[in-house]
Amino acid sequence: MTSPIRRAARFTAAASVFTLLAACATTEVDFQGEGEGFVGPGAAVQAVLETPSVGTAGQDAADDPAVWASAAPVTVMGKQTPGFVAGTDKKSGLYIYGFDGQILQFLPEGLLNNVDVVEGLSVGGRPQVVLGASDRTPGKTGISLYTFDPAGTGDNGVRYWGAVATDVIEPYGFCFARRGAEVHAILVGHEGELRQFILSVGTDGKPAAREVRRAEIGTISEGCAADEATDALYINEENVGLWRYGLNPASGAARTLIQPIAKDILVADAEGLTTITDASGRYLIASSQGDSNFPVWRIDGAAPEYKGRFKVVDGAVDRITGTDGLAAASGAVGPFPEGLVVIQDDVNDVGTQNFKYVDWRDIRRALGL
Repeated sequence: MTSPIRRAARFTAAASVFTLLAACATTEVDFQGEGEGFVGPGAAVQAVLETPSVGTAGQDAADDPAVWASAAPVTVMGKQTPGFVAGTDKKSGLYIYGFDGQILQFLPEGLLNNVDVVEGLSVGGRPQVVLGASDRTPGKTGISLYTFDPAGTGDNGVRYWGAVATDVIEPYGFCFARRGAEVHAILVGHEGELRQFILSVGTDGKPAAREVRRAEIGTISEGCAADEATDALYINEENVGLWRYGLNPASGAARTLIQPIAKDILVADAEGLTTITDASGRYLIASSQGDSNFPVWRIDGAAPEYKGRFKVVDGAVDRITGTDGLAAASGAVGPFPEGLVVIQDDVNDVGTQNFKYVDWRDIRRALGL
């Protein structure tokens, strides 16, 4: 994450940029941002609760969350919960939170940046929830993988499983995707590298990964999110805009620029991305970090349709500013009956950075979805 004080947004120059493909050059023009704490125009919502501050004090540390909900209660470190939120402290490791925001577990795993969660793999005949994180720890850069056994009891918790080594110098963004029965792990490098793997379980019970795509995004990039139903992979190139790639790795580097960096829509640094589905449609939410807003697109049609932006203002907890990462879960998520959005807060009112929980119904009402 780039400090808001030093943040510079960059504009592409022509209206035709909406139809650019990866092979076309993208022009960047310097634009001076508004500075730390600036919040631009957007529909106002409030967070309903927040996590404690991450343990690394006084630094840019909290980064990216992931949300997993269970149809039946599970046990995490002796506590019953309908699921959990994972959140990275990119200076020290991985937190596991309950849907009340309280810490269930901490794994001192090093320099984890982005985290995501997926189902669909079994280890030793037991279905597992798999967490993956981009790992910048010297000597182990790549993707670190963790498992959680939803049928486990007692001190059952998230456990280290293994790693996927890559040639990416500084792993940054990360997301999982499902393509039919396949689980795909997608890594985005700080310098714009794109690597896609099919993840499986080896005969030894350890993770196995086969690289199926490598491409170059262009410049610094991070947030990614997949939409299997439309075979789409969305990636934020921080100072250029929001791209849509094919999720099928055979599509290579072909892409379409959905939204260039633009004032009051998507302001650099464009970072986090997540999707959420409800009865009204399927949506993509982005982090417009430069002005602390969250643009939303409906993505279940022929092309993404921009629906507006929201911001998180003071309420039961303080407002959200300078967001790096965010994640959403659809449907019933613990006490959130129609979906939950979890958002990193860069400038917290008390203590250091943390994560805040927003009820999807409040966002939907604010935007008239």
